[in-house]
Amino acid sequence: MNQRGIRKITLLAFTALCWIHVNRVDAQTERDSIRTENILLDSLFIQEIEQVPGEKPKVLHAEPLYIDLIRDLGARKGEKEWNFALGMKADQNFDEYEALIEYEWAPIDRLGLEIEVPVTLYGPAVSDEVIAPSNRVESLKLAAQWSFFVSEKANTSLALGYIHEFEIVDLNKMGQESFYKGNIYNPFFIAAKRWGRNYHTLVYTGPRMVQEFKEEKTKAVYEINTNFHYMIAGTRNFIGVEINKEWANGKLVAVMRPQMRVALAENLMIGIVSGIPLNKEVRGLSSFARIIYEPGFKTMH
Repeated sequence: MNQRGIRKITLLAFTALCWIHVNRVDAQTERDSIRTENILLDSLFIQEIEQVPGEKPKVLHAEPLYIDLIRDLGARKGEKEWNFALGMKADQNFDEYEALIEYEWAPIDRLGLEIEVPVTLYGPAVSDEVIAPSNRVESLKLAAQWSFFVSEKANTSLALGYIHEFEIVDLNKMGQESFYKGNIYNPFFIAAKRWGRNYHTLVYTGPRMVQEFKEEKTKAVYEINTNFHYMIAGTRNFIGVEINKEWANGKLVAVMRPQMRVALAENLMIGIVSGIPLNKEVRGLSSFARIIYEPGFKTMH
């Protein structure tokens, strides 16, 4: 190859290297710009939620979708929320459908109250040898939750709460038996922490005691619900997993619930949950969807 050819090849190679370098720099600059914008949006959004002029500070936490909280941790007076939910569990013998409507509000700072009515319906059994349970309005649930510790510095909130359920007789037995058939007592403790701007962990735990008037004994179950979520920068959208565990009669039963929450508007969100049993005692996959409406909620950005 002559000297002129070598110079051409050298020039082409140099041009290609320059082009690659420029594109790498442009791509890195674009990534840095997007990252900076996300950090800014996230910081602004967190500040809007946590630091409202004239209001007590609170820490932004991701709230689990299946076993949800009574109200935001660190709730402020006047906050309110409606929830409507539907779920289905597939079983080899019959399908189970659940629905609920709930209203939660904060009458004073740090205190959340809730009223909920859950309903369970059953599909037809697959054979005459199997009898599906009766359809029922499960109970009237009344609940309270008090956030006794809110630390902006540690991005941590702690709360105590109590749920009382007035159990209602099955629909096919109404008029034949007493309408009010028992109580469920459920005190609980919540610890939540945000790691950095986007990662959230939460533990919800406590005993649940079931007292039915027909039975002399009270059944006791201990619940441990652990949660991990990643919240998308500058939004309340998240993806995560909720693991619901119950300890009863010497056995631990667990269901893993991958989930996501998406904002449809500033004050309207939808949460989608799937249920995957981790024990043979729990049969069938399940799905659950929750519509969350917060009257009056508005962000500034």
